[in-house]
Amino acid sequence: MKIAISANHAEKSQNVAAELTDKLKKAGFDLDCDQPSVVITIGGDGTLLNAFHKYSDRLDEIRFIGVHTGHLGFYTDWRDYEIDLLVESLIYETEQSVSYPLLDVILSYSDGQPDRKYIALNEATIRNIERTMVAEVYIRDEFFEKYRGDGLSVSTPTGSTAYSKSLGGAVVNPRVKAIQMNEIASINNRVFRSLGSPLIIAEDDWIRIDLKRDDKYQLHIDHFVESQVNLASAYFKVSDKQIHFASYRHTHFWRRVNDAFIGNM
Repeated sequence: MKIAISANHAEKSQNVAAELTDKLKKAGFDLDCDQPSVVITIGGDGTLLNAFHKYSDRLDEIRFIGVHTGHLGFYTDWRDYEIDLLVESLIYETEQSVSYPLLDVILSYSDGQPDRKYIALNEATIRNIERTMVAEVYIRDEFFEKYRGDGLSVSTPTGSTAYSKSLGGAVVNPRVKAIQMNEIASINNRVFRSLGSPLIIAEDDWIRIDLKRDDKYQLHIDHFVESQVNLASAYFKVSDKQIHFASYRHTHFWRRVNDAFIGNM
């Protein structure tokens, strides 16, 4: 087993990473950041998101483990004081995993440049930088609505507990292979009208958003942000890829939700 450790820059996380590195070496594990089969993140959800995108081209070969050193971590199953238990679990582990759906995003441009493809663990969001965003929304290439507002966000089931939830979206169990679209401050009156409710799209469907040409847009993929010019359309679907978490200490999804938002389970 080849293991990579990815920690944020906080002093506590760096200390835990040093301790874990030492214990893994003493246990005979091979530490390899280039070709790992297991990636251990130390910090919080942002640290895991960084590692996910770093290894996004090798998701079929990697299982992730999250060690939590902060106040709240939705993707982290271990605490910083459980390093000995984690190493012991790695020694006797069975290579089983729990898998969650991901989101494919494909952008097309009006100036002839090649399409760009992205993958998201939580969500992808498009906003117009300069003015109200105007977009036509298609579901499986059938026109659904004309949207006006601040932007549109499409999330995965695990991402339904992140930005999507703050937009009024439903919390979706990741065993449901679906994506969810939420409107951001939509304009709804006698002249302009969109559904105004979250849309949950099945695994074999897709969403296409056609955008007003020559406007400037901002694309958010998880916690990364890119400016986009000459953007013509964005296509969203459930990805063929999945993220895999080592399952010997993987917290049940609804317990995660309870711990994160309620805290009395």
